[in-house]
Amino acid sequence: MTDTAMADRIKTGAGFIAALDQSGGSTPKALRLYGIEEDAYNGDAEMFALIHDMRCRIMTAPDFTSAKVLGAILFERTMRDTVDGVPVPTYLWEQRGVVPFLKIDKGLEDKADGAQIMKPMPGLEALLADAKAMGVFGTKERSVIHEANAAGIKAVVAQQFDVAKTVCKAGLVPIIEPEVDINSPSKAEAETILKQEIAAHLDTLGDGETVMLKLTIPTEDCLYVDLADHPKVLRVVALSGGYSTDDACERLARNPKMIASFSRALAEGLTHQMSEAEFNTALGANIDKIFNASK
Repeated sequence: MTDTAMADRIKTGAGFIAALDQSGGSTPKALRLYGIEEDAYNGDAEMFALIHDMRCRIMTAPDFTSAKVLGAILFERTMRDTVDGVPVPTYLWEQRGVVPFLKIDKGLEDKADGAQIMKPMPGLEALLADAKAMGVFGTKERSVIHEANAAGIKAVVAQQFDVAKTVCKAGLVPIIEPEVDINSPSKAEAETILKQEIAAHLDTLGDGETVMLKLTIPTEDCLYVDLADHPKVLRVVALSGGYSTDDACERLARNPKMIASFSRALAEGLTHQMSEAEFNTALGANIDKIFNASK
């Protein structure tokens, strides 16, 4: 029943998916933007404790509820941690009405054929089993496309769908994320190739295999409408990819069948030094912008 309720929420609900899944490589930058420099902590344990405190501050804010937030993507450490003594996935769903997802990729391989596929994921089946047991609904896994190279894009999409089938077999819904670099000089061409590859793989999915897509906001407005309408696609969400919040929201608003899944844009302007009132006001303003762009 919970899975069905979560699926219905994601498929038909109004709102966006918050990306709270900064990993070890991106955490120092996220903390700097939050007003905490690297000399303020020693080692990974202190670093991850600080980023968890930031995430908790976001998750417990008055505006971070099902009224405008559909789901939240979590780093594995966050999934296994707590908010106010409650396991994070349980807190999100039972107290906030927000559907929990888990980032499962382990980072990127070096660039080849203008793209970066994902590194191997040892122990994936065990991780998926843990996530399922903890009430997580789905996963997210990211690759990056840097140029309109058909071979590289084909490799990215093939790997993404291979992993997606493993996720589906574990009873979870994968968010396939083949990000196209917003600074690529051949971004529009890469997106055209990407759409064709994704469409071909969607047609190979079997019974019980449903996916979500997380894609860079396209250069050509409404490019991914056909993918959003595919019966095997639960929802298409957009990554901000380095665009400012205002720019990302403006671009997203021109793509009516995409909703946001922003990370840096969600936390834009938030700092550790803010009072609770200042923090909640700033976060609420970001949530409102992203929610309105996702309508």
